[in-house]
Amino acid sequence: MSSGKAAVFFGPGKPFEIREVPVPDVEPDAVLIRVSLANVCGSDLHFWRGDAPLRLPEDGWIYGHEMTGRVARLGARVKTDSLGRPIKEGDRVAYTYFYPCGRCYACLANEPAACPAKIERPLGPSQFPHFHGAFAEYYYLRSRGAIFVVPDSLPDELVAPVNCALSQVIFGLDRAGLAFGGSVVIQGAGGLGIQAAAVAKDMGAATVIVVDQLPGRLELARAFGADHTINVKEVADRRERVNLVRKWTGGAGADVACDFVGFPHVIPEGIEMLRSGGTYLEIGTISRGAKIELEPSLLVWGSKKIVGVIQYDPGVIPRALDFLVRNRTRWPFDRLISHKYPLEDINKAFAEAEWHSKDTTTITRAALVP
Repeated sequence: MSSGKAAVFFGPGKPFEIREVPVPDVEPDAVLIRVSLANVCGSDLHFWRGDAPLRLPEDGWIYGHEMTGRVARLGARVKTDSLGRPIKEGDRVAYTYFYPCGRCYACLANEPAACPAKIERPLGPSQFPHFHGAFAEYYYLRSRGAIFVVPDSLPDELVAPVNCALSQVIFGLDRAGLAFGGSVVIQGAGGLGIQAAAVAKDMGAATVIVVDQLPGRLELARAFGADHTINVKEVADRRERVNLVRKWTGGAGADVACDFVGFPHVIPEGIEMLRSGGTYLEIGTISRGAKIELEPSLLVWGSKKIVGVIQYDPGVIPRALDFLVRNRTRWPFDRLISHKYPLEDINKAFAEAEWHSKDTTTITRAALVP
């Protein structure tokens, strides 16, 4: 049996270790993918920091999820991608990293994004199919995963964020009800927030406002369609920030506001920036146990809604790919992945991508090349 390299995580404060992991035999409805690029997502940094406590297996965890690659081996029954198009070894593909069960209340209600079983507990590299995450030479797409052949016109650097950041914001803004001519506040100008600005513009938003504390990210947000930006270090007063949003939205407040930061203290401010009847989209905060103080009457008197999204429906991926083909020259997508590292340098990649403890980074998105 052959093997492949993987970066194994043993917990916060501990270095990743590069290990040789056995390449499994491919089941009839599964696909083995040779990973081309694996991005360090904001949620990956949360796990690395220890913001989201986990019980890890003794042999560690291969994680990461924002990735793209080429088909290495097809299961015997796999002849087409999830849209029925022919697929063969060597094809470039985009694919899900979660597996709706198909046998729960959410799945039966045609809401696979809400399936509580679709993300399983961390599995160690000794557990079949061994390659459980993106930070490795291979990824094993199990039988319930969705897979899509990638258009030739899109380079890997544009495709890598599709199965997380891009599909997530397309699905989330749709769920939040962002309408043509509407207004949106985006809290956080990382990978999700930057792409959310472009997606909102593509959906016909008239006013896109991005809030962050890193000047370089705010500049990139403007390049991706933001009409206004707020640097929270320059506009330090919360009331002043809320008033700016109201000024830029005709006095009403935003139709939609979104948490793409991942630290819950931003949520009350985002809710305050909404118009009466507006919707708050919560995607960023995955850390269990993180709490905020919230005055429920503000939701009642303001007729405001909160929508939580953990993942997207798999059918969003081809829509995301079409979005990139359509807008390839409209926005500078080549700036999204700012730094590349070999897989062996994963510890350096995480350390340099970290921004929370030092409040700065020159990295928009770090990518690992297995």
